[in-house]
Amino acid sequence: MVHAIRIHETGGPDILRWEAVEVPAPAEGELRIRHTAIGLNYIDTYIRDGLYKTQLPLVLGQEAAGEVLAVGPGVTGFKPGDRVAYGNGPTGSYAEERVIPAEKVVKIPDGVNDRTAAAIMLKGLTSWYLLRRTFPVQPGQTILFHAAAGGVGQIACQWAKHLGATVIGTAGGPEKVALARANGCDHVIDYSSEDFVARVRAITGGKGVPVVYDGVGKTTFEGSLDCLSPRGMMVTFGNASGPVAPISPLVLSQKGSLYLTRPTLATYIAARSEYEAAAAELFDVVAKGAVKISINQTYPLRETAQAHRDLEARKTTGSTVLLP
Repeated sequence: MVHAIRIHETGGPDILRWEAVEVPAPAEGELRIRHTAIGLNYIDTYIRDGLYKTQLPLVLGQEAAGEVLAVGPGVTGFKPGDRVAYGNGPTGSYAEERVIPAEKVVKIPDGVNDRTAAAIMLKGLTSWYLLRRTFPVQPGQTILFHAAAGGVGQIACQWAKHLGATVIGTAGGPEKVALARANGCDHVIDYSSEDFVARVRAITGGKGVPVVYDGVGKTTFEGSLDCLSPRGMMVTFGNASGPVAPISPLVLSQKGSLYLTRPTLATYIAARSEYEAAAAELFDVVAKGAVKISINQTYPLRETAQAHRDLEARKTTGSTVLLP
């Protein structure tokens, strides 16, 4: 028997349970993995509190790194001892060991350690699809990225800077403003004390930006639309402050023929070839130092409830890793 963090109902961090679970032998197309590091992400809290519906009971968690223990029938390309990682589920990474479809896993290259891999698979692949596929950032563009001191924000802002963009980031409080500035942002707006719309307009000479990447949601959405230049794209990809209220399409026309998208990582890496290409590009920018990963918090896996409390209270910065 191994241990995992499971939920039997939805609610706050107190519903998380440290329980013994059985892990079966890998079936056709599956791997059994021993986790060495597990990533903490906001989506985990959405599933825990019931915003994203799922069947219960459930082991939480979307991303992790570890070692292959056993290979199921029909699996090729993997063997026991391989270092591997994944970042798009299926849900169940909050465990010492698990089985997972081999198609969901990629090998970790030399030059990237397990903790880093666990910290970047979901957040880094999210940054990849946002910057390289949803709205492909071009050199010379000015972009706005909300929550620039967060896990996705720190990776994405460094990556956007590497791509040649001028990066405007938002963050809450002096400490997070400093973090955002140290991680790729040319301009940082403290939205706890500043009007970010007015600042963006001032920075861009009134033109606005061609794209806003917003993982905050409810509290920043309307203002973000006002930061866009005509025919700009609003990319809302998270709900840290709550889900965005319904919007009439007429609002998009009134504010300059805007585009609005609500993308998810799963859509962008649904094909194995896309997944492998995304992971290879992510590992490359990390291995060569273009994107530096800050793992600013670690917690024992059995103390995941406290990690969730700190994440939701905005007490964490950068990436957080749970250790089995």
